[in-house]
Amino acid sequence: MDGPSERMLELLSLLQNGRAWQGRELADRLGASPRTLRRDVDRLRGLGYPVLSERGPGGSYRLVAGRAMPPLLLTDEEAVATAVGLRLAPQARVVDTAGAADSALAKLEQVLPPRLRYRLEAVSASTDAVSHSTPPPDLCTLDTLATAAHARNHVRFGYCDRAGRTSERRIEPYRQVLLGRRWYLLGFDRDRADWRTFRLDRLHDVTVLGTTFAARELPDADAVSFVQDSARFPISRHRGVVRFQAPVERVSERLLAEAGTLEAVGDTTCRFVTTADSWEWIAITVAMVGVPYTVEAPEELIAFSRDLAARIHRAAGG
Repeated sequence: MDGPSERMLELLSLLQNGRAWQGRELADRLGASPRTLRRDVDRLRGLGYPVLSERGPGGSYRLVAGRAMPPLLLTDEEAVATAVGLRLAPQARVVDTAGAADSALAKLEQVLPPRLRYRLEAVSASTDAVSHSTPPPDLCTLDTLATAAHARNHVRFGYCDRAGRTSERRIEPYRQVLLGRRWYLLGFDRDRADWRTFRLDRLHDVTVLGTTFAARELPDADAVSFVQDSARFPISRHRGVVRFQAPVERVSERLLAEAGTLEAVGDTTCRFVTTADSWEWIAITVAMVGVPYTVEAPEELIAFSRDLAARIHRAAGG
């Protein structure tokens, strides 16, 4: 090392990877004596870095969590990745995070060297993110449910379903999933003795109870897939089924990934299965794909499609 300052920065960088370092190994990496290493560790402690040491021939050093968050030392790639993540944080659709993300990003940008600031500006200038009008959950709800899931605490909350009906739910929380533009909770409903998914923007009065539960095996190896299927095909909802006379590759370019499932039936046809808040949405969506299709089910969607076709025909002077 060229001097004490450079050596301490290298020491801090090594300690921040989370592992426990043997004293001799750490001294060798720094090119310093064990005595110098101990002095540098004491200096870091004086600056507020909680370095834990174990004495003895095999003594070790590691950085542990303290009462306050000390400055972090990031590599170039870590700094750019952090800045990009902070810039895109508002797209996570969580209330109260945008202001915190903006202030953290401003602090980071102030200390970025010119070479990294240029890389960040390049990413920002060439990247667009679309926001949606769906009501986002607040940070408190997200944090409360995450803490309860981690600690295996039962939760209770009020829930408003698609039809506007409200009910009280007693849940074992497991996962929170950001799917498309909405946040969902995957949990085991104690009253219904089954797995359920809940939109976080429809929850209210979330309470963490004092009781705990033993973790169950998740209903699917991939929790995201389970939530995705539940969101697409809610319990007690009718499914709309449409067959397109076009290859699946062509149709997939014109349908939202979160709108439903699309699978090939043959080389030139594919089937689309979806649910929606109205038959009108499905009828208009499939018509806008721009290829021939047949509505297979249910009767409600077939009837609405006929009525819509007649209205369009009349509107066009037919």
